[in-house]
Amino acid sequence: MASQSFSLTALPSGGTLAAAPAQIATPSSDAPAKPKPCCVCKEEKAKRDDCMLFSKSDDPQKDCVSTIDQYRACMAGFGFKV
Repeated sequence: MASQSFSLTALPSGGTLAAAPAQIATPSSDAPAKPKPCCVCKEEKAKRDDCMLFSKSDDPQKDCVSTIDQYRACMAGFGFKV
């Protein structure tokens, strides 16, 4: 079996690998927990997706504008901009 070699590079003076400080998201106690976008408006999203996927129109976006608007309004109610 062939031996493979590798070299380790030296750490900068100070001996740490701090290229950029890590941003750790910690929820603040005074802000309410915001739901994830995948967890809200499931019915509206399903209706929108079905309309877009199964539309017989040449332009499904125009054909499904009402369901798209319902989904956007629902998401905006939770603070998401779609």
